[in-house]
Amino acid sequence: MASIMDLYLLKYFLAVVETGSFTRAADRVFVTQPTLSAGIKKLETQLGHTLFERSNRRVFLTDAGTRFLPRAKAILHECNMAVQVLEADVAAPVLKLGILTTLSNRAMGEMLAAFKRAEPRATIEIFDGTEQELSNRLDDRSLDYALSIHRGQGAEAALPLYEEGYSFILAKDHTLSGRTRVTAADLGEEYMIVRSRCEVLSETSRYFTDQNIRPRLVYRTPNDSRAIAMVAAGLGGTVVPTSLVDDRVAAVQLQGFDYRRKIALFRPGYQLPAGVAEVGERFEVHVQDYLQA
Repeated sequence: MASIMDLYLLKYFLAVVETGSFTRAADRVFVTQPTLSAGIKKLETQLGHTLFERSNRRVFLTDAGTRFLPRAKAILHECNMAVQVLEADVAAPVLKLGILTTLSNRAMGEMLAAFKRAEPRATIEIFDGTEQELSNRLDDRSLDYALSIHRGQGAEAALPLYEEGYSFILAKDHTLSGRTRVTAADLGEEYMIVRSRCEVLSETSRYFTDQNIRPRLVYRTPNDSRAIAMVAAGLGGTVVPTSLVDDRVAAVQLQGFDYRRKIALFRPGYQLPAGVAEVGERFEVHVQDYLQA
């Protein structure tokens, strides 16, 4: 390799992998898209390999990119560990927490407010992300803990907290709002709002298409708060985890849509610096007491 690889290029590379998009990756690392694209091109030139296959909608790793990915994570992990060693002696420990984007804003805020009252010296850094993004950041050790989807991981990796189902929400004055249960056919003429980061998005789509029902899509957003606000405004309906239902909307059960999700606190798979580890242990107990059913 002709030159030393810059760490920011690896951050660009992982941002594209995590988001699947040059545009979203640029937002993630706070640069313009041309700057990020130029950085990826520079990295590919240094490596002598093309890392991504580009299409109109998404980008995909090439074989070379797939081979390079674990090494890139390992390099950034070592850098993060070096920083953690230096931070170990800092008086106020910093706990780096990832939160699944589809968890309730209110519940997360109240839980963290209670923890801050109990641990006023601790600093908490928050990262919002999808299930895959949080998993990647746990792997490269840029997160200490993450609240995310539990898919049967062992007790050493995750602390199970609670389980919940999904509801279909409508404006409170909607003609179906007084029902407790509706079918796909009942919603055939309704407008739909799509929560693009919903973990059961494909299952929701299949629920309607399997019954030959295709409601009209009027809005698509990664922002759950915005989606719920648009439902409350009467623009359409959408599927949400039951914990996201609030008093602005009416919730009904979709007949035959019985999916559920389990939420867990994912633990670090390595030894945290002493000060952070002590806060982390107390944080585990707090989250379990606050969120566990």
